[in-house]
Amino acid sequence: MRNDNPIWSFVEAKGPEFTGLADRVFDTPELAYGEVKSCAAHTEMLRQQGFRVTEGVAGIPTAVMGEAGQGGPVIAILGEYDALPGLSQAPGEAAPRQIADHGFGHGCGHNLLGSAALSAATAVKDWLAAEGLPGRVRYYGCPAEEGGAAKTYMVREGLFDDVDIALTWHPASFNAVDDMRSLANTRIDFTFHGKAAHAAGAPELGRSALDSVELMNIGINYMREHMPDAARVHYAYLDAGGIAPNVVQARACVRQLIRSPSLSGLTQLVERVRAIADGAALMSGTQVTSRVFSAVSNLVENRPLSEAMQKEFDALGPVPFDAQDMAFAREVRKSLSREDIADTFERLAMKPDYDLPLCNFVAPLDRPFMGGMGSTDVGDVSWAVPTVQARVATCAVGTALHSWQQTAQGKAPAAHKGMLHAAKVMASTARAAILDPALIAAAKAAHAEYLADQPYSCPIPAGTNPPIAA
Repeated sequence: MRNDNPIWSFVEAKGPEFTGLADRVFDTPELAYGEVKSCAAHTEMLRQQGFRVTEGVAGIPTAVMGEAGQGGPVIAILGEYDALPGLSQAPGEAAPRQIADHGFGHGCGHNLLGSAALSAATAVKDWLAAEGLPGRVRYYGCPAEEGGAAKTYMVREGLFDDVDIALTWHPASFNAVDDMRSLANTRIDFTFHGKAAHAAGAPELGRSALDSVELMNIGINYMREHMPDAARVHYAYLDAGGIAPNVVQARACVRQLIRSPSLSGLTQLVERVRAIADGAALMSGTQVTSRVFSAVSNLVENRPLSEAMQKEFDALGPVPFDAQDMAFAREVRKSLSREDIADTFERLAMKPDYDLPLCNFVAPLDRPFMGGMGSTDVGDVSWAVPTVQARVATCAVGTALHSWQQTAQGKAPAAHKGMLHAAKVMASTARAAILDPALIAAAKAAHAEYLADQPYSCPIPAGTNPPIAA
């Protein structure tokens, strides 16, 4: 159902400009902290739309902020534009085909995410001006959500200290107000320092750093039986010590990604992982050093804002897909399994509909939690300020994020419809908050109550800077 909201027309009026922005970002996929062209495109659009622009916020070259309006409450709308490695894919094709040698692609839909957020911010700016109302809207162009934790650094630098509420969204295969459950995490690089030696002639003189890494991974594997069910620890070798097996490896480095449903639980788990690293070094006769690469907090729900966004989403209804959208979605779904399709519905605690190509409903706010969580640096924003997030359908039911199928649909008409729909949801939620000071007051009260019981502590240590390549 659709009950016309005056702010939706402001989104529709500039729809082609923002779908064009999304496509330009899709065509120049860049990884975390390297989003030079994508950030420039968003910065140019901010200036074109009349925002007051601040570049390089929090000391991050690819982070930008635009503000419009005067007085009143400050509404933050969060955008992202980083891509992923290994997910280059020809758009509009329902079979895998890489189109770039570097292999980067928008397999999480961030080309849509940032563009819709900026569209919503522009609609709020234009509506405030048309109505002559006090209020400020800020667009935060946030890089490096995929593992780089830019928003955590931005929170640490105080960029949200004067914000009243924050809004964001994420592309999905369904429509829902997010349940705001995620895993806090940290990525720590453990480097072991040993002693090189001839592996056959004098192995007793060597101390293998590679052995240290393997011992550490074995220790963590045994720890998995004795940690909370929802916690996770993953790893990746950054340096395995070289390619010569006849040289005892003097240096090796492993990145451990540690996740927990809560910040306090993460702190405890990190301590155990560090103890295992120390033990591995002791057993192998090496030394270990560590560096925190990034860290994010778990999401904090704000019930008043979730209810307000649900009301706006219900009024707008599902994304208005057409027959051509359905036809392409059916082609994509030929590459998906029944398990893939069922996963979309399981996230919503619903019985799977294996014949539905694109989501045609808005899920209710109160639904059972079915498990399965990722991580996002939106979590740290949600600790700093009352925050709400939408999930809006931009792709076929069953499409997994971080997949070639997601990238293949990133420039499709259905994706454009979904991103503008998301802009409407966010813009109308912002409008509701500006017109109803009691909503903002209730959101702040709920936020303060949560923090009174669980104070925020930035998961990135003081003195640790964003991992920006020189």
